[in-house]
Amino acid sequence: MKFGKEFASQMVPEWREAYMNYTYLKTLLKQILIFRRGQTRSPENSRQPPAKVASLKRRVSLFRAFSGLTSRYSNSPKKDKEDEVILVSATDEEHGENGRSYQTVFLRSSEDGGDLELVFFRGLDHEFNKVIQFYKTKVEEVVNQAEELSSQMDALIALRIKVTGPPAATPAAAVSASPFINETKTGSYPLDVIQEEHQEKRSEDTKGYKMASLEVLNHVKLNTTTETPLSTVKNVFKSLNLNLHFNKNEVRVAEEKLRQAFIEFHEKLRFLKNYAFLNQLAFSKIMKKYDKITSRNASDAYLHMVEESYLGQSNDVAKLIDRVEAAFVKHFCNGNRNQGMNTLRPKAKREKHRITFFVGCFFGFSLALIVAIIASIHVRDLLRSEGRTQYMNTIFPLYSLFGFLVLHMLMYAGNVYFWTRYRVNYSFIFGFKPGTELGFTEVLLLSSGLSVLALAAVLSNLEMELEPETQSYKTWTELLPLFLVIVVLLITICPFDILYRANRYFLLVTLWHCICAPLYSVTLPDFFLADQFTSQVQLLRNLQFYVCYYGWGDFKTRDAETCNNSEVYDVLFIVIAVVPYWIRVLQCVRRLCDGRDSTQAMNGLKYLSTIAAVVTRAIYSQKRGITMKIIAASTSGVATIFSTYWDIVMDWGLLCKNSENPWLRDKLILPSKYIYFIAMVLNVILRLAWMQTVLDFHEAPFLHRNALIAIVASLEIIRRGIWNFFRLENEHLNNVGKFRAVKSVPLPFSYEDGYKNL
Repeated sequence: MKFGKEFASQMVPEWREAYMNYTYLKTLLKQILIFRRGQTRSPENSRQPPAKVASLKRRVSLFRAFSGLTSRYSNSPKKDKEDEVILVSATDEEHGENGRSYQTVFLRSSEDGGDLELVFFRGLDHEFNKVIQFYKTKVEEVVNQAEELSSQMDALIALRIKVTGPPAATPAAAVSASPFINETKTGSYPLDVIQEEHQEKRSEDTKGYKMASLEVLNHVKLNTTTETPLSTVKNVFKSLNLNLHFNKNEVRVAEEKLRQAFIEFHEKLRFLKNYAFLNQLAFSKIMKKYDKITSRNASDAYLHMVEESYLGQSNDVAKLIDRVEAAFVKHFCNGNRNQGMNTLRPKAKREKHRITFFVGCFFGFSLALIVAIIASIHVRDLLRSEGRTQYMNTIFPLYSLFGFLVLHMLMYAGNVYFWTRYRVNYSFIFGFKPGTELGFTEVLLLSSGLSVLALAAVLSNLEMELEPETQSYKTWTELLPLFLVIVVLLITICPFDILYRANRYFLLVTLWHCICAPLYSVTLPDFFLADQFTSQVQLLRNLQFYVCYYGWGDFKTRDAETCNNSEVYDVLFIVIAVVPYWIRVLQCVRRLCDGRDSTQAMNGLKYLSTIAAVVTRAIYSQKRGITMKIIAASTSGVATIFSTYWDIVMDWGLLCKNSENPWLRDKLILPSKYIYFIAMVLNVILRLAWMQTVLDFHEAPFLHRNALIAIVASLEIIRRGIWNFFRLENEHLNNVGKFRAVKSVPLPFSYEDGYKNL
């Protein structure tokens, strides 16, 4: 792999703009190369036989002094001024937060093509100053964060001592007479913080050694408690007492928060270390390429400057990494370094060939089952049989539920594939634990496996019903879909470490947050999952049909009249469709209260308009009438315009009139702009699928009503899949714009104003 591709693959996606623009500088070198090739091919130069020149150089080189196998002449003589190509200088001008700006003077600008090389060095200086400025800013951030974590550790260890009692005497107790110890009436105990030195050095010199003092507990409060619906309700009606109560639960909560803060902080430090290394390597590669193209020797002087700069000389990040690892192992892993390193430095996820193998097998089985089902229907002419209508009204809705699930999973697999291909950091955006996120092959494995189970059940149902030997077991035939649903639910809630337990747990927790809205703070996974349910209304209605069909015993006679003629069922039919949108309304209210973001009020109104449209369409489908038809069409039209605008402008960030890409946005991930316009048009068209309700397309004689409903529901799932990609792309670009590559973890303790500065 060429360095340019390797360099791009190793970048932190959210910091891409801060890296050296290797591609741009390489383009400038190509222009220099093209110019020099043109010079060598000119009529004047073509008269000189290049072969003889090369031979002459080779012969002359044979008479050069031998440099020695052991580098005897390591001190090379100084270059004459005539051999100098560039002069690199650092000015102390104020350059933003940089403080120092580097500038290269090209000494051969008067030569042919010198203006191109001058442009190259200007671009090189610009990129280097950009890298230095970003790196210095980030190092200052992590140093400040390290000081904050040290203060948090002061409070945590003091709280541990207060709750569990003073530890047994340690060698550190020998320094208790040091004047640097903070002595209080409650006593003082040794404290290891991020700035702690090695044990050997501390045993020799205790100067500056900090001691844990219980005095700190009088000046801190516990910021966060475990969020539950009950704690949220208490917080609404009565302010929570955040003062410390000195119990083990507070220690546990504080430890968990600080543990996560250390993990995220260590990840940021690793990103910074890798950032410095990659950029230094990139500058080395580009300068070596420049020397090769121009036959000059400018890389030594420039790379010497790079090495002597803050980027090459600063070791703050490396020291912090060592100290963070030592503190994490000691305080959160009970001294078990292997456990600590496995937590701080998770191993890269490895692709498993057996997953690809099973995906291929399951897709092959699915295709074979589809062919078998089609052949069975065609041979027995089931589409014209008397039981066709009864089958479509009862069995088809039961099995179409699995079709909706499989289609949604296939769309998500496609999203994951393209997110990975275009380096959208979906794992960070969703908040998956490192190494637990599902790749597109794993999502395909689950979807193809579910499709095999569902299709096998459909084929078994047909065969058992039509064979004379199994007709007496008709009741059991009707129970096949229910058994399949139970199997899927049991796998989802299975507590054992099989079938991606971390992802199943993440899904269930997020689902619980959606159900309990607005009692939990709303994160991106919460409202993202709720949005998925707004596109799976028909699936929820099929689940309602499951409850009615099997709960009231209609499956024994394959008769759904109990459900179809029940007024309660009709009311629930509307309520079920409203629930996902109502959850989104509540989530918007919570986000409005938490962040005071006025756009969430508009977003809530959008979902309220959709609720009005869904209700009126459902009532029209049950009651009919020209008045209800006009109301349903009007509310649906308003909701469609409102939702389409929100999708394209707010969620996707497109239709920016004055952007660098007209009517799109300044930064795009996909290389082809027309794809964005196609996606916008498709979003509009697919959102108009509701028109089949008010235009009475469901009464078409060539297609059963339930089949048309399933097609429309599938189109909405496809629209949601397209929306998912561009929604996360926009979120990723927002993170890139803010250089946000690490989660912000709330710290457990807050200090009184000015106490830490004492």
